[in-house]
Amino acid sequence: MKRSWSEEDRIADKALYGFIMLLGVLVRSISRNTSTTIAHLIGDFAYQVLKIRRPLVEENLTLTFPEKNSSEIKTLARKVYRNQAENFIEMLRLPMIKTAEDAARLMDFKDRNILAKTLGQNKGCVLLSAHFGNWELLALCGGFLVAPLTIIVKEVKNHAINRQINLWRTMRGNRIIYDWQALREGLRTLRKGGVLTMLGDQSNSSGTFFTEFLGRRTSVFLGPAFFALNAGVPLFVAMCRRTEGGRYTVDIEEVDMTSLGKERADVEELARRYTKLLERSIYQYPEEWFWLHNRWKRKEMTQE
Repeated sequence: MKRSWSEEDRIADKALYGFIMLLGVLVRSISRNTSTTIAHLIGDFAYQVLKIRRPLVEENLTLTFPEKNSSEIKTLARKVYRNQAENFIEMLRLPMIKTAEDAARLMDFKDRNILAKTLGQNKGCVLLSAHFGNWELLALCGGFLVAPLTIIVKEVKNHAINRQINLWRTMRGNRIIYDWQALREGLRTLRKGGVLTMLGDQSNSSGTFFTEFLGRRTSVFLGPAFFALNAGVPLFVAMCRRTEGGRYTVDIEEVDMTSLGKERADVEELARRYTKLLERSIYQYPEEWFWLHNRWKRKEMTQE
């Protein structure tokens, strides 16, 4: 009897989940240096042999950095693939981070005291980041070294993998809410003095707000700006980047909200401000960003 597509999909999902769990056992049984070497080999294989989204990555880099020649673009693209493979391998090692001391050995939060004026007064804040550096590691270590975080996430289609990733995200005290819950639960979190965390570099498939991002106009999520202005709390950008010795540094900067109210124009202006800060980090450390995403696929409709 021929299997239905849904049954085949379920079998494929279970197989993928089983493979990832097995790989996780393997990478947690070896040293971090060895697992990093394996990640780089995986990244090279994905770039050179499988060529997963390679034309898209190289096109994105070329359009963003027109001053770079073909050889420089290829070198940068290879680093991008290595970093993303390293992100994946390090995500499988998240269960090994059990204490604040473990987190501190991996990550240094620069200017962490900038958050004291909100956290020290039991006042909430929006903590915005991007698909930059290792954002999953940032959230877990941030929960240890800054404060427990409430993270807005999207559901992964593979239900078993979705459950496992969320288990890792929340195993040390962080909390997740899905994007479809975010409006109510996000404002409630901020009004209770919590830290609402989200990624703000994605395209908004249903939004109508467009602005410049890395030299091209694209749709931008207004959610972080909406939450901060409506809850009356500060908004910070936190960008996690790799440094020497396999460690990470997190740069934290408060976004200027001077003279902004709660109107649509104010929300859009705040979105422009934090988009510029995200953009600045990507220009400075381009190998850290997730260039495999077709970020500029949505086109702005113009009035004739």
